[in-house]
Order: sequence, then C-alpha cells, then structure tokens
Amino acid sequence: MSSPEKRLSSRSAVRSSAKSAGGSKRVLKSTRLKPATKRSPAGKARAQKASKVTAKKAAPKRPVAKAAAKARAKAPQRVSKVAKTAKPAPRRAATRPIIPPVKKQPLPPPPQPTFEEAAAITAFESAHKEFTRGRFAEARTQFRSLIEKYPTVSEVAARARTYLTVAESRLRTDLGPPRDADSLYDRGVIELNRGDYVAAQELFERALKREPEAAHIHYGLAASRARLGAIDTALKSLRRALDIQPKLKIRAQRDFDLNALRSDPEFDVIVFSTAE
Repeated sequence: MSSPEKRLSSRSAVRSSAKSAGGSKRVLKSTRLKPATKRSPAGKARAQKASKVTAKKAAPKRPVAKAAAKARAKAPQRVSKVAKTAKPAPRRAATRPIIPPVKKQPLPPPPQPTFEEAAAITAFESAHKEFTRGRFAEARTQFRSLIEKYPTVSEVAARARTYLTVAESRLRTDLGPPRDADSLYDRGVIELNRGDYVAAQELFERALKREPEAAHIHYGLAASRARLGAIDTALKSLRRALDIQPKLKIRAQRDFDLNALRSDPEFDVIVFSTAE
C-alpha cells in the first residue's frame, strides 16, 4: 500500500472509532504546542502584577496586628537622653472653689421675766438658802408660801414642790428630842403647820432661851400667839422680830398666820411704817 493510501485508511479508522464511542461530533484537537509569542514590556509588567496578586491571595492570612505587637514587646525600648534628664512637671494643686463665709445671725435675746416670775424666783432663792443651811422647817414654810402665792409660775412652783417633799421627809425622820435653838425652832414650825399652836409656842419659847436675839424665832412665836388669839403678846413678838431683821416686813405683809393681827392699828404701824 502506498503512503497516501495508508493515510486515508488511518483517518477513516479514527473517524469510525469516534462514531462508535458516542457518536459525538467532536474533532480531536492537535497536540502540537503553539509557538511562544513575544510580549511587550507593558504586558510583562501586567503579568508580574497579576502573579503577585494571585500569590497574595493564595498565601495564608496571618494576624498582622498581633505579630507586630509581639515584635514591639520583644524589641528593647529605647529611651532618649532628653527623656532621662528631664524632670517631671510639678503637679498643680487642685483648686477648691472659694465659699464665702456664712454670716451668723445674732440670737434673739432671752425673754425678760414678768414681775410675778421675778418675785417667784426671789422667793425660791430665799427658801433654797434655808434648805441648804439645814433649816428644813423654815424652808418648808417658805416653799409652801411660794406655791400658794405663785401657782401660775409653773416651773418655779414645780421645783418648790420637789424641795418641799424633801424637806418634809427630812423633818419626819428627825425624831430625836430637840436640844439646840435651830432644832427647837424647826420642831416649832412643824407643830405650827400641823395646827398644834400650843406646842409650837412652847418650842419657840424654849428656843429663845438658847438664842434670844434670833429674829426668825421671835417671828415664829408671834405667829403661834396670833393663831391662839393672844393679840398683845403676838404684836410684841412681831415688833421685836422686825427690829432685829427689818426684811421680815415683806413676809409679814402677806403671812396668813398673822391675819388675826391685821385688824389692830398697831399692826400697820409695826409693819408698814418700817417698810421704808
């Protein structure tokens, strides 16, 4: 067989095999390589750029920020000489707002006591002196008089009642027989307040024998005699008491024990004439 005939037979064999495989109408391409074409400089640059982009996309992603932070931590820190020699700036003190001082308003003056309150305070101070001296009978009499005269002055009257209770308890416990003038006088005041005017008169007279110049004993004797109705002897004892201590005239002007003497004109002469 000649060469052209061999070529034809080979082509026909290929075609028949292709039809028998799937009946596809594809034609096998030639396996020959195309000759390389020369590229221009611009084309080479584009090709290199495209290759770099594909390489970047293909490379695995790394945490750039973390790697950079680790590298900075490992690297030795450099401090400039200026930073070493520079002194730290002084801190400024925190400025507080200036608050103007508050002007204190003056307190209002305390209320002045009325005439009745002032009189009650004076009577309380007098009775308290007798109480501190141990003359509980006299203190009791004065406290009682204060409560009767100034019941509206509640504070002073309440304190007077407290001291009156203490004075009465002290007088109850004093059960021994009186010997000195003060004890006899105290016991005489107790009997006078109880209403036993005879016993009070006897005690006052015994007290005057031990202390004849005691004005308060003469005054107690005058009160007991006035209660018994002995007007003349009562006025005599009252005059003697006011001569020794003229301050007793204020007490005599309001004393209920001397009411029997007020109808006698000599009482006004004794009490009110010596009031100045």
